[in-house]
Amino acid sequence: MSSRHLARSIAMQSLYEWDFSEQKKDLEKIVEHNIKEFGPGLEDTSFVWELVMGVVKHLKEIDELITKTAHQWPLNQIAIVDRNILRIGIYELLFGDKKAVPPKVAINEAIELGKSFGGEKSGKFINGVLGAIYREMQNL
Repeated sequence: MSSRHLARSIAMQSLYEWDFSEQKKDLEKIVEHNIKEFGPGLEDTSFVWELVMGVVKHLKEIDELITKTAHQWPLNQIAIVDRNILRIGIYELLFGDKKAVPPKVAINEAIELGKSFGGEKSGKFINGVLGAIYREMQNL
C-alpha cells in the first residue's frame, strides 16, 4: 500500500470516528491515535493532516456540494463511511494540489477506499458523485 493511500485511509477513519461522535470528539486526538494504530510505518504524516484539516476547513462547502450532487440522498442518510470518503475526494478535487494528485487519481483513490471500507455499492455511489462533480468542474 502506498503511503498516500495509507494516509487517505487514516484520514477517512479519523473523519469517520469524528463524524460518528457527531463531531464532539477531539479530532486531533483521534488522528494522532489512528496514525499510531494504523500507520506505524508511515514516516511522513503531513498528508493525513492536510486531508483532515482541509476537509474540516471546507466542510460546509463540501457538504453543500454533496447535497447538491446527490440530491436524492439527504446528507445524514448517506452512510458515514461513504460521506467521509466523499468529503476527502471532494477536498482533493477542489482544494488539493492538482499537480501532486490529479483529479482522476483523487477519484480513483476515493473509489478504492469505498470498495475497501464501504458497502457493496459504495464504489459505484462514490464514482457517480465525484464523477458528476468532476464533469461540472470541466464545464467551468
